Amino acid sequence: MEAVGRSRRVLHFGPFTADLDARSLYKHERRIKLQDQPFQVLALLLERPGELVTREELRKRLWAADTFVDFDHGLNIAINKVRETLGDSADEPQFIQTVPRRGYRFMAALQFDDAPAGAGSALPAPARPRTARRVVYAVLTGTLVLAAALALVLIRQRSSSHTAPEPRRIESIAVLPLKNLSGDPEQEYFADAITEAVITDLAQISALRVVSRTSIMRYKATNKPLPEIGQELHVDAVVEGSVLRSGDRVRITAELVDAASDTHLWTRSYERDLRDVLVLQSEVARAIAAEIQVKITPQERTRLGTTRVVDPGAHEAYIKGRFYWNKRTEDGLKKGIEYFQQAIDLEPTYAEAYDGLADCWIGLAWYGYVPSTDAFARAKAAATEALELDSSMAEAQTSLAFVNANYDFDWKAAEDGYRRAIALNPNYANAHHWSATFLSAMGSHEQAIAESERARELDPLSPIINTWLGWRYHFARQYDQAIVQYRKALDLDPNFAPAHLVLGQTYEQKNMLKEAIAELAKGVSLSGGGAVYLASLAHAYGVAGRRSDALKLILKLERLAAGQHVSSYDMALAFVGVGEKDQAFSWLERAASEHAPRLMFLNVDPRFDSVRSDPRFRELVRRLGFPS
Repeated sequence: MEAVGRSRRVLHFGPFTADLDARSLYKHERRIKLQDQPFQVLALLLERPGELVTREELRKRLWAADTFVDFDHGLNIAINKVRETLGDSADEPQFIQTVPRRGYRFMAALQFDDAPAGAGSALPAPARPRTARRVVYAVLTGTLVLAAALALVLIRQRSSSHTAPEPRRIESIAVLPLKNLSGDPEQEYFADAITEAVITDLAQISALRVVSRTSIMRYKATNKPLPEIGQELHVDAVVEGSVLRSGDRVRITAELVDAASDTHLWTRSYERDLRDVLVLQSEVARAIAAEIQVKITPQERTRLGTTRVVDPGAHEAYIKGRFYWNKRTEDGLKKGIEYFQQAIDLEPTYAEAYDGLADCWIGLAWYGYVPSTDAFARAKAAATEALELDSSMAEAQTSLAFVNANYDFDWKAAEDGYRRAIALNPNYANAHHWSATFLSAMGSHEQAIAESERARELDPLSPIINTWLGWRYHFARQYDQAIVQYRKALDLDPNFAPAHLVLGQTYEQKNMLKEAIAELAKGVSLSGGGAVYLASLAHAYGVAGRRSDALKLILKLERLAAGQHVSSYDMALAFVGVGEKDQAFSWLERAASEHAPRLMFLNVDPRFDSVRSDPRFRELVRRLGFPS
């Protein structure tokens, strides 16, 4: 039996009254049924109105005793039951707001009552006459509010002589991986594709720095606090949310959060037919841009507003193609080609699919999976077609510029192409990344480092961008700075083979041959014996005087070439290491005729210093048209 004089906690919100001690809920004067667990969830939210109640706090209060329960599933059911009872909506909440990945917050205004213990369960409706005690509370509350208002006026008057601080401007943003709410793991690629599309649309705004996909995907399914993520990515705001695909309908929910304070700024949901998905993702990007009041040029506004309906099957094939392209493996790139071609067959004017096709062929050529002559020709044709369909596509401009540099050796066309790409989309990290590579090969090292730094700002957690920034220092012969940067890349991914490859090359130039061979051998192991890695290790063995070890690797490369593509440039490099100049120049001539990738670095790669004074080298440099 309750102690005499003890009060029960009674709260009113909207048409509802909750008696927390009796665990009863009323709508007007009628009691409504709510099971025990959902009621406890509601009670905890009501006890802390306006505050974030984390999922972990709810777990400890409701499920602490049961270590085998599926907590996430149970909590979702409880929250849904509360919302159903209150007639609330997750998309447009009146009472309970979802704070993605963190918890929930009770939003509505509350009125508090102290009902005497033992007063019975049939509580009066919320709007009943006040007791004297409540009147006193009201008077005190009003007095406090008035005092607070007067204090605010005085503070403002005192600070009027000083410059008032401007509201925090949002000049940089990260779109975190949107959650897949379909319940089907096979739909994960769809949520990732929508995330990438929103990033791409926002990235067209030159006044806004937008973090690239590679960096944000590292936060998929992370539990890191948003302020920590914001600090790591150096952004002012974060967008998070979810994607729900059901049949032919798609719903995107997005929330904008101030990264430093973890303050909710804006939430909106959008829903359309699957065939309007491009319109939908563009609409989300435009709404975010409007909310943060970022400056948008007329040209950018036009591009953001230019969307079209696509065949759902073509779009499905396109996003699967991008999914496999992002793997950067031989199988992934080849599957990407199949899906992009399928998208083109269904939608022949799909410019993005042609650009995806170009990127896959570039990857196959660059990593030496297929002969470069055929692959680069196909990449050039696809990128050209994409630009004929959409001349404003920065991605296609970048792809074509890469082919111009690495296949055509048309330095002017490559330079112009990269400039156009960056002008069209200053936030496209890959344009800065590949432009830096080109500038480095041309000997413009200061510009190359600056462009590579810009790429890293846009994609700070990308292992390849961090690695290639070190490579820019390497070609500028600033070896100590290069090593520092490689170490940063390896902090992101200790098993990233390209970082071990170029770190070994730099150790070799510092005559740290033992360390060089160890790093290059690790690169060979991590890459599964890739020809690029074997050739670099063979060169280092030769420089270190381990001629027999170098010749064994050269023999291995020749055997590999019988069954797969091995770049002539890599063969030339291996022979330079053992001092076989005639063999080296024979392979360099073949590399020029086959338009081998990485031949672009011939004029700046310090490993060719031993043959640089040879007339044959000077003649090849002249024919390729390198700047003097």
